[in-house]
Amino acid sequence: MSSSAVAEERVYELRTYTTNEGKLDNLHARFRDHTTKLFEKHGIENVAYWTPVGEGADNTLVYIISHASNEAAQKSWAGFIGDPEWKKVAAESEKDGKILSKRPDAVYMTPTDFSPQNFDSADEARLFELRKYTTSEGRLPALLQRFRDGELKLFEKQGMTNVAYFVPQETPNTLIYVVAHKDAEAMKKSWEAFRNDSEWQQLWEQSTKDGKIVIKVDSQVLQPVDYSPVK
Repeated sequence: MSSSAVAEERVYELRTYTTNEGKLDNLHARFRDHTTKLFEKHGIENVAYWTPVGEGADNTLVYIISHASNEAAQKSWAGFIGDPEWKKVAAESEKDGKILSKRPDAVYMTPTDFSPQNFDSADEARLFELRKYTTSEGRLPALLQRFRDGELKLFEKQGMTNVAYFVPQETPNTLIYVVAHKDAEAMKKSWEAFRNDSEWQQLWEQSTKDGKIVIKVDSQVLQPVDYSPVK
């Protein structure tokens, strides 16, 4: 199989963990000292780990991992969950009470054809934005084409770094993407400049001549944790 075919087959998993009160540090310790290493042992690639800025900052971990394929993901998770070392770590870390308050949220995603998959770290830690766009029925292709036609370049023009763009495997009419900013002030300035850019306004008008595309935008500002491969 060619390297390009392998890259196309690779899948990414966006996971969100919510902890019980006061247990986020316990979760971080478990990931830092054990979980990330056990992921690697079972063929799971650690990509990025973040905590939210603002709401959820004290009880939420958001991260992205990747698998060679959907089938590989199933095998890796089965191996991880059944690993005696993991069972011992889980039991020891929760001897004073459960860490998670609910079942983790997991979304399997496929990179778009225009995704840079830019998971290189910067010299200084940045802020990241995880953005989810929900489109009108059948309008996802139009949204993807708009990003293809110039939206990524316009983000870069305004100082944003394109990190990765995904389509969820089981959620229709949805685009999930990650961009990075130097800091909160840079993020604010970049979005203001982007919205006021005549080139963007023209691109938006052209793309929506057949009707509205995006009906909902969800955005989460994230900061990398100390054990994240991407900062």
